[in-house]
Amino acid sequence: MSGFELSGIGVVVIGRNEGERLRVCLVSAISQLPHSPIVYVDSGSTDGSAALAQSLGVEVIALDLSIPFTAARARNAGFAALVSKASGLEMVQFVDGDCELVEGWCERAVAALRAEADLALVCGRRRERYPHQSIFNQLCDMEWNTPIGEALACGGDAMIRIAALRQVQGYRDSLIAGEEPELCLRLRRGGWRILRLEAEMTLHDANILRFSQWWRRTVRAGHAYAEGAWLYGLAPEHHWLRESLRSWFWGLILPLALCLSLRVSYGWSAGGFLVYPVLAGRIAWQRRSTEPASAASWYALFCVLGKVAEVQGQIQFHCDRLQGQGSQLLEYK
Repeated sequence: MSGFELSGIGVVVIGRNEGERLRVCLVSAISQLPHSPIVYVDSGSTDGSAALAQSLGVEVIALDLSIPFTAARARNAGFAALVSKASGLEMVQFVDGDCELVEGWCERAVAALRAEADLALVCGRRRERYPHQSIFNQLCDMEWNTPIGEALACGGDAMIRIAALRQVQGYRDSLIAGEEPELCLRLRRGGWRILRLEAEMTLHDANILRFSQWWRRTVRAGHAYAEGAWLYGLAPEHHWLRESLRSWFWGLILPLALCLSLRVSYGWSAGGFLVYPVLAGRIAWQRRSTEPASAASWYALFCVLGKVAEVQGQIQFHCDRLQGQGSQLLEYK
């Protein structure tokens, strides 16, 4: 795509204490879009991230931390700052501060959006930079290996048409997780389409090295399922209702029922727990079409184990809701 016109594009980067990863992220954006406005939204970093961004000529927005921080709120703040400083923008590339934009991605994304007027956004393949550093990093890389073509949702990295984003009034500030699928739901309701391109988009540094980090990240996913189902579960899309119910069944209802029936069944109900290795085997078999057998087995194991963490996140959401409390950000780094 040599000589392809890359005007009318802005970039919003969000982050907190990303250090060298932020430098890599910003340099990749500047390299691909040297004449485009770039805004970095900092959420209380203490490692000099804001000064680093300013040294690269990037506008910095510091979030007011007296208001609960969410990635959704950070993206909205960055978008507002971007469009206020640069008129005539057509698209905005959102990227997390721990990601690097792959060379050539912006050209592919802009070309796709300009070719089809009803596309709200496009995303591509996010890959883990160090998948072999830990099994948890590898799980992230597998999680992001999603089908190409028409999609229901995107992740944090995406090129979005500004007219579409304005139509739905941006991200939902209050969501502590799952803000991208919720945005995409509203975009699709507005008649827009979501497309996942067969293209490398970003390199991500998850840096999940401990089981406790993975657990907390999975608790956050459960929280997102619960909130998504609470907001839209009864709507035509049944947003995350299936995922939510699946977590409740495998992570709480079934094991609790088996344990409570141990006495009356004279211990025979313990055999019911054999359904979990069967479930793991089924998941592993399904993943073997795209992953090596060992990786598919690890993925299946943590999928099953993760149901318990997801239930924890769902319980946390509903407890906060019933007490009238806002949800607190669940960080895993």
